[in-house]
Amino acid sequence: MRDVARHAGVSVATVSRVLNGTGVVSADTRKRVEASVDTLNFVPSPSARAINSGRTFMVGALVPTLDHAIFARYLHALEEELALCGLSLVVATTGGNPELEAKRAQDLMNLGIEGLVVSGITRDPAFEQNVRRRALPVIATSYFSPEHDLPTIGYDNAEIALMALDHLVDLGHRNIAVMHGPVRSNDRTQARIVALQARLPSGAHILECPLHYEAAADLAKHVVQNERSVTALLCASDVLALGALFGLQSIDVSVPDDISLIGMEDLPASRTTSPAITSVRLPLDDMGRHTANAMRAWIEQGTRPEALKLPSQLILRSSTSPV
Repeated sequence: MRDVARHAGVSVATVSRVLNGTGVVSADTRKRVEASVDTLNFVPSPSARAINSGRTFMVGALVPTLDHAIFARYLHALEEELALCGLSLVVATTGGNPELEAKRAQDLMNLGIEGLVVSGITRDPAFEQNVRRRALPVIATSYFSPEHDLPTIGYDNAEIALMALDHLVDLGHRNIAVMHGPVRSNDRTQARIVALQARLPSGAHILECPLHYEAAADLAKHVVQNERSVTALLCASDVLALGALFGLQSIDVSVPDDISLIGMEDLPASRTTSPAITSVRLPLDDMGRHTANAMRAWIEQGTRPEALKLPSQLILRSSTSPV
């Protein structure tokens, strides 16, 4: 800025007013400063601005993976709303590993983030210690727990699991195979499975599966080939439901004529398969927008948000039918 000021024959304060659009500057002076900026290829330093203002205007987000559309949709809504608030989003992935999450959180804090968004409520002690030390605003998403230490914005994972189960039971299904992803360090899946275990009919059982299309396809084929009494597959994720559908179709098992199939999340691909997959729609876009606005209020006004439960919805399609 001092170089620009010398080149334009004005003060540093005048350059600052031109660049920031604040204060009164004559049209001639503004033109001289802008010409000097162009001539010198001057770009304001974000680091210097952060030092002077004490702000980076950055919010961090930690997610298990970017492989699945559920996180991409949510992050898109979060980033879009944060941008409207004048904030930028920095994303890191954790692989669902609490220790790696703590390390990624430290990396983001070293960049100067002003707030952090995480998935679920289970944290490594090192994470909690760093957050307390820095008094950093942290919001937990994809989970609703009004009693938790962190404010939560999300949905009731037990409720969405029971919504899917009740639909199958209402159709007369009792011999139900539940397919879910790994529960270690995934409190969202844990909450769904605990709720299902308490309500499953006597003919139902639960199977864990890697959260990949191929693994779900193989498990679904194993179920129908070795457990002839099963009439429905309840998948705790649309990723598993899609994989299961592909696997069943590969061995000429008809959905829903031979076996019904339901998922959770309502990913875009679930609407376009044949048959389209019945699923429980999660409020991903709303969660991103509410989280962004809650974070802005916490950072700029010091207003810690209250826990917020967002509604989910059963979307009926053609992959389920009466037993």
